[in-house]
Amino acid sequence: MNQSGSVLLLVLLLVPLVGGLVVAVLGRGGRAERAAKLTALGFSLVELVVAIATWVGYDPAGARLQLTFSADWIPPLGVRFSLGVDGIALVMLALIAVLVPIVIGGSWAEKLPEGRTAAGFFALLLLMEAGMVGVFAATDVFLFYVFFEAVLVPMYFLIGRFGGPRRQYAAVKFFLYSLLGGLIMLASVIGVYVVGAERLGTGTFDWATLVTVVKDAPASTQIWLFLGFFVAFAIKAPLVPLHTWLPDAGAEAPVGAGVLLVGVLDKIGTFGFLRYCLPLFPVASQELAPLVLVLSVAGVLYGSLLAVAQSDLKRFVAYTSIAHFGFIALGVFAFSSQAQAGAVLYMVNHGISTGMLFLVIAMVMARGGSRTISDYGGMAKLTPVLGGLFLVAGLSSLALPGTNSFVSEFLVLIGSFPNAPVYTVLAAFGMVLAALYVLWVYQQIMQGPVRGNALVGLAGGPGAAVNPDSDTARASVSDLSRREVAVLAPLVALVLVLGFYPKPVLDVITPSVNATMSEVGLSDPVTVQEGNSR
Repeated sequence: MNQSGSVLLLVLLLVPLVGGLVVAVLGRGGRAERAAKLTALGFSLVELVVAIATWVGYDPAGARLQLTFSADWIPPLGVRFSLGVDGIALVMLALIAVLVPIVIGGSWAEKLPEGRTAAGFFALLLLMEAGMVGVFAATDVFLFYVFFEAVLVPMYFLIGRFGGPRRQYAAVKFFLYSLLGGLIMLASVIGVYVVGAERLGTGTFDWATLVTVVKDAPASTQIWLFLGFFVAFAIKAPLVPLHTWLPDAGAEAPVGAGVLLVGVLDKIGTFGFLRYCLPLFPVASQELAPLVLVLSVAGVLYGSLLAVAQSDLKRFVAYTSIAHFGFIALGVFAFSSQAQAGAVLYMVNHGISTGMLFLVIAMVMARGGSRTISDYGGMAKLTPVLGGLFLVAGLSSLALPGTNSFVSEFLVLIGSFPNAPVYTVLAAFGMVLAALYVLWVYQQIMQGPVRGNALVGLAGGPGAAVNPDSDTARASVSDLSRREVAVLAPLVALVLVLGFYPKPVLDVITPSVNATMSEVGLSDPVTVQEGNSR
């Protein structure tokens, strides 16, 4: 077998894959359940160590793709098992490695449906991690497509076997939407292969090679190929109107799957815009950018308004994510280095803030046994630590200055304004709506007198007047355990550190964003303005 390059990314792929297979065979029973959890946590921590080594081994000033590994896979078609990272992929791999141990810790006490085992649940989480690593690390277009489709399988079973009451409906809807998008993208993958073969005289799926030849294809060809990729990524992102699977999937997914779904899996779409749509089809990207900007702004406003109207806590988080993804897509298609750097940083920060919000809400539901917002009230009097961390997650989600999301949202807006001022102004209203929906939900659940069926029923019985200082109330609705605090503490640290000092992450992102701008062939408006001022 002909192979070359670093094996670091291959190890990053194999650790959770092997871990998932090991956990899957641990069986049932109390000891087996504990062994499954500890084994899954152990493999996820090893993956984190490998991810740190990958970060250290990456040189932001180096080549476009680094730490590459390539081996023959399907030689007659020119398909190779090729892995590599740029700064955009690297930060997503780091996000995955950080979130999965937190997800495992947050799912430690997950009440699984009858007949389901902890071994099966945690094995699927690790297999999900392996699939996501493959998506972001693949540098062969066909290999990317394989991982793009493969990652659907563990998420389908996580939702369909371990989710809420409507889990089968949500899992099938998620799978069908994503599968349809993938099949449409497959047509464009074949088209890219044909176009490359016509110009090179031999077929290849190598991304770096295709970028140099497909961008010279006629505009009409580029538009059709672009649309095949774009539809698949817009479903995954999700952009309005292709978003309807997310509220159902997010609402029915168990907590661990939900965090990975809204925190990482959706980013495959926005990553695809940057890695595939823009460099491969620069002419089509520019021609269709106004359409994407319209969908982006529609997503910001529509998602925000629907979030305000939600009565279900999990659906609330899903609609906030739709609004955030509108900001990310705006930054990508505004065609400025500031906006695109902000969009990539937003991808990371959204995973942190929304992942934390999802975990906090799961902890609320674990105490009250209800997903309905009106079933809670005054909970901070009974659980002050949970109330405080809920507020931190909410403030990060609404992009309060000093939190991680503010930096990325500010970069997107300031970077988008020179090329898309109208769209930027409209999207900015989403910041006002974000403050409205986050603070409204926090006020409903945490503030005021203790009220609502979930808390009153626990703390004092139906119709009882609850004294939050009473021993009965405090014993019935406990505050966060040490495990739960340990789960949330790293996310709080990241919210604050990236809010005040995002430079290490931006230093990794910016060179890759600049390379993407160069591949599209557009001048950066910031650079142009600086040149004119001189």
